[in-house]
Amino acid sequence: MTSQVDLDMVNLRLILVSGKTEDFTFSPNDSATDIAKHVFDNWPTGWEEEQVSSPSILRLIFQGRFLHGNVTLGALKLPPGRTTVMHLVARETLPEPNSHGQRNREKATESNCCLLL
Repeated sequence: MTSQVDLDMVNLRLILVSGKTEDFTFSPNDSATDIAKHVFDNWPTGWEEEQVSSPSILRLIFQGRFLHGNVTLGALKLPPGRTTVMHLVARETLPEPNSHGQRNREKATESNCCLLL
């Protein structure tokens, strides 16, 4: 039987590039930085080959986007009591939050017009 506390928590299934997975439970108030630190401090058995030197290089990817450090699970509107899948990768830096969108806007201002007479 699931307790009420479990229903208020967010279950994350983290997937490494190697394909290994592990389930974790977090509060909706936990941020991407909190999650990285918790995973680093509780590195799963079986993930030894993927062990990193610092939690600061662990990055979460959700729906194809890197999560920046201060974003919380609650802000992502993840359903409590259900399992959400995210990728966990080791990466030193992150792209700027709107860098991809900025490139698209820059391309949109270019004109590739052709006039037929």
